[in-house]
Amino acid sequence: MKALRQQIALTAPTNGRVLIYGESGTGKELVARALHASSLREAMPFVEVNCAAIPEELIESEMFGHRKGSFTGASEDKIGKFLKADGGTLFLDEVGDMSLKTQSKVLRVLEEQRVEPLGSNTPVTVDVRVVAATNKKLEEEIGRNAFREDLFYRLNVIPFYVPALRDRVEDIPILAAHFLRAFCEEYGKKQKEFSSPAVDVLLSYPWPGNVRELKNLVERLVIICPSPRIEPHHLPPEIFRGASKSPQKPYESLQEARSAYEREFVLRKLEENRWNMTKAAQALGLERSHLYRKMRTLGIAPARE
Repeated sequence: MKALRQQIALTAPTNGRVLIYGESGTGKELVARALHASSLREAMPFVEVNCAAIPEELIESEMFGHRKGSFTGASEDKIGKFLKADGGTLFLDEVGDMSLKTQSKVLRVLEEQRVEPLGSNTPVTVDVRVVAATNKKLEEEIGRNAFREDLFYRLNVIPFYVPALRDRVEDIPILAAHFLRAFCEEYGKKQKEFSSPAVDVLLSYPWPGNVRELKNLVERLVIICPSPRIEPHHLPPEIFRGASKSPQKPYESLQEARSAYEREFVLRKLEENRWNMTKAAQALGLERSHLYRKMRTLGIAPARE
């Protein structure tokens, strides 16, 4: 992430086109906004187009604008995203989902720096820096004839790669604490904190939804968790079901590895039994009092009413 921030600092003052690769939820839009905010265009508009969210029959009108009467339902002139971003930055999010027809028109705009609204024969010159993002492997899309190779080379001048959250697990506690502070302030709640056992659970989860999923989870916990200290039993079941079976760091002794496995196993049985201590103790083959002692030894906080 430090290298990515350095790359943003180096690239932002230029007009070089950037293509940001990364899974959904990694923060590709945040990178695009950081590029714009550090550029010479920062005082000009930052305009986003989500190529996956706009229906194909509307995306050309959204991108290039249209003139009144140019098609059924065009009751007035519309300014397209390229013109709105004139002098600033246009962010093409999920560019891999753009139709081939729209791709050819975007390519022409990039080559000529001119936009022709639908229903108009008068091109308009624009000065736009294009930053694109995708969660797809565009080289594979080119091989399937789903993405234009010439457009790819126009966009892929400076490639950025945003890592998945599971590839930078050391950032999870920092991000979780940041979102916790932000949402407590937003909702007017007293500040909360994650316990060490809860952080351990977060570290063991693979986060398929990346930073966006972590952010959503923390927001949910701020809203529904009454305790100032968030413990493992406050976390939703899917976090336990998806928890990684392999350790994030190597254990230094057999005792440490045994304790880690034992703790994970006890947590899983508690979750399966919805933190009902009697049922969990039966599932583990322990006396209820023995389970409480075992939890204290393993650093697992009991569920509170």
